[in-house]
Amino acid sequence: MAAKDEGLGGAVAAADAKALGDAPRIRAILIEAARAERSISYSELLGELGFRFTRPKMRALCKTLAEVDRLCALDGEPDLAVLVVRESDRLPGQGWWVGGTALLLGYDGPWQGAAAARFVREQQQAVFDYWKGR
Repeated sequence: MAAKDEGLGGAVAAADAKALGDAPRIRAILIEAARAERSISYSELLGELGFRFTRPKMRALCKTLAEVDRLCALDGEPDLAVLVVRESDRLPGQGWWVGGTALLLGYDGPWQGAAAARFVREQQQAVFDYWKGR
């Protein structure tokens, strides 16, 4: 039997093993979050795909988030992965920072704390503004 977990809005979703690598599906979930002007935790996103949070699933998801951002760049859209955050501090995980996205966006500071939070909020707001009304 497939694992089930809660996604956005508390809806129960059945797990689909292919979902972790489904960049278009994950992109659509993130666009929905952007239109609602909200970030989404790794756990919530995994739940939306039908999975409970585990580190191996999170790592697989992070690889797909890189592909989502690549597709966004091809379409001239802002990166969506900045919306995916840790529950503990509402900041993206280490992979987002070391993957080069922050540097490409002009940030070369710490990955935690007030400066990081301010930078992430600015990037998230740019995503919210882009997707508002689209």
